Amino acid sequence: MKELSEGYNIVGLSQGNLIGRGVLEFCDGGPPVKNFVSLAGPHAGTASVPLCGSGVFCMIADSLIKSEIYCDLIQDHLAPSGYLKLPNAIPDYLEHCKFLPKLNNEIPEKRNTTYKERFSSLENLVLIMFEHDNVLIPKDTSWFGYYPDGAFTPVLLPQEPLPLFSSAQLSLLPQPSLSSSISPS
Repeated sequence: MKELSEGYNIVGLSQGNLIGRGVLEFCDGGPPVKNFVSLAGPHAGTASVPLCGSGVFCMIADSLIKSEIYCDLIQDHLAPSGYLKLPNAIPDYLEHCKFLPKLNNEIPEKRNTTYKERFSSLENLVLIMFEHDNVLIPKDTSWFGYYPDGAFTPVLLPQEPLPLFSSAQLSLLPQPSLSSSISPS
């Protein structure tokens, strides 16, 4: 498209951030993405399926979904399953989750330097976390923060030793400012 030949910007909200990153990292031959603005994106995954409520039925449904989240049927038909990353099931996540491990270049034998190059080519990356976000678990996933493998605490932010930011995977150079989040007034 001629109008985008000089490049374009992506603004994503929630799951739309992952779609935008997929366009940036996976699409060959398109115009360059210059700037990426992310509003509450589950970049490092989310450790919980948002519940439909607090009733017994919802808790049972949540438990069933989590127990089968990495099976082909769920992966093929439930979009959020592609970015659900259970810290206590990392081997299953890496082997069977069909979207986020590829997007984040987390599978050692399938790492793609092109994804890192495209992500690193952004002129500006703006990551916005909503302070009172109760959908993304942990909310710090908006800044690529996540739990260590095998545990639900503490949350590790990108400046801490998170494997995702090793030189072989993704690069956030220059590092985004992680000093503030948005809180409704």
